[in-house]
Formats: sequence, structure tokens, C-alpha cells
Amino acid sequence: MNNIKLFNDKKIRTHWDSAKEEWYFSVVDVVGILTEKDYDDARKYWKVLKMRLKDEGSQLVSFCYQLKMKSPHDGKMYDTDTFDAKGLLRLIQSIPSPRAEPFKLWLAEVGNDRIDEIYDPEKAIQRALNFYRKKGYSEDWINQRLKTIEMRKELTDEWKRSGVKEGVEYAILTDEMTKAWTDMSTRQYKDFKGLSKENLRDNMTNLELVLNLLAEQATKEISLVENPKTFNKSKEVAKRGGVIARGAKDALEQQTKRPAITGKNSQLIE
Repeated sequence: MNNIKLFNDKKIRTHWDSAKEEWYFSVVDVVGILTEKDYDDARKYWKVLKMRLKDEGSQLVSFCYQLKMKSPHDGKMYDTDTFDAKGLLRLIQSIPSPRAEPFKLWLAEVGNDRIDEIYDPEKAIQRALNFYRKKGYSEDWINQRLKTIEMRKELTDEWKRSGVKEGVEYAILTDEMTKAWTDMSTRQYKDFKGLSKENLRDNMTNLELVLNLLAEQATKEISLVENPKTFNKSKEVAKRGGVIARGAKDALEQQTKRPAITGKNSQLIE
């Protein structure tokens, strides 16, 4: 997406929601860029488009959130229609504009790739390998990362068997493990590495991946033996799995006299 020169140096008002880990973009600003209209005309265009979309039964408007943003006219804060990335991409598809064509072509290409991966899952693995290589990761790191993906699935399969609900509950249990071995929540760990929406594991060093894997495997093994029947029991197990990794981390730090967790991210790992 960085190669698609859609917005160039045009200013778009944005808001980062750290709790949801989502960027939100001013709809009027994006509409103005796509239609090459000034602010007032862009507001009128969006008002008409929003009504048309509602009449057509489009779900796009349901993706619209109102957030306080500073007006480019008087500098005051006003309720402003915004979209997250998903809504923004759907908006772009709804506006006929030469500036939107690169994005529309990109979306079509991505959609086609995902369909191909449904029929041949190996393509998804190859895509991940190519992505990591382009980012400059070593083959050793890539092999370790792919292993963590496999082992993570084993853990989530165990959570599923124990009745843990996918999504929010998975995130809560992951947070318990992370806090137990790092003294940081997942969000704090990402902040420590200077990350926003990026995948935390993609920004771990080899050592961090190993320790995180130990926490996940310990949690899985304890869960298999104790067979927790409630979410709170699974939460307790996740914490204990993290404590095991914490013990390994502390022992290693005592031997090496240096921290096992670093602020390095994907730009600095290698």
C-alpha cells in the first residue's frame, strides 16, 4: 500500500485508538482528495453520498464513527465522521475517481490472492515467507517465527476445547501470559517496542520468541492435564504458563547480566 500514491502529501485528519489498535480517518478529508473538491464541497458531496448509500441499503454507513477533530477552518473541535481502515477502503470503492483506481486494483488483486489461498493453503505460507524475507529477516528467525505460528494454533485449539471463546477471551488469556513473563500487558509490550497496529511477534527477537513460545506451550500442557472447565480457570492456567517462562527469563538474565526483552522492533532486530 505504501507504493500506491493516492494521497500524496495531502493532509488527512486521523485519530489513533490505542485500545482498539485502530486508525480512524476523516471521511470529508478523504472525499475531498478523491473528488478534488475543497472542504465545503467535500462535505456536501459526502452528505449526498451518505444518503444515497443509506437508500441503497449499503452497510458502509454503519462503519462510520463520530470523533472530535479539529476543524481546518476555525481550529475548534467538532464531531467528525470517520472510518477505520476497513470502512475507508469501502468508501474508496464507492467513489468514482481516477485517484481511487490504484486502490481498487490493489483490492481486486488481494481478493484474488486470498481466494487462491483458500484452494491452496500452501500459497499463504509462501506469501508469509516472502514477506519476511523482503523485510530482511534471517532464515533462522523466519523458521522460528513459523514454528511459533504452528505452536500458537495448538494452544488456541486447546483453548477452544476448553470452551474459551475466540476473539476477546483469547486476547485476555494472551494478555495474562504476557504480563506473567514480561511484567507488561500486550499493549505495553508493543508500546515498549514503538509499535501501534503491527504484530508483536513479528517484532520479537529470537530469544523473545522462544520465551513467548515457552509460555504458550506451558499453558497448553497445564491445560491438557487440568482440563479447566471455566474461563477463570483457563485464565489462571495462562498466568501459570507465563510464570514458567518468567522463571526461564530471570535465570537467563542472571547468567548473562543483560535483559532478555529489548525495545528492538522489526527495523532493528537483525
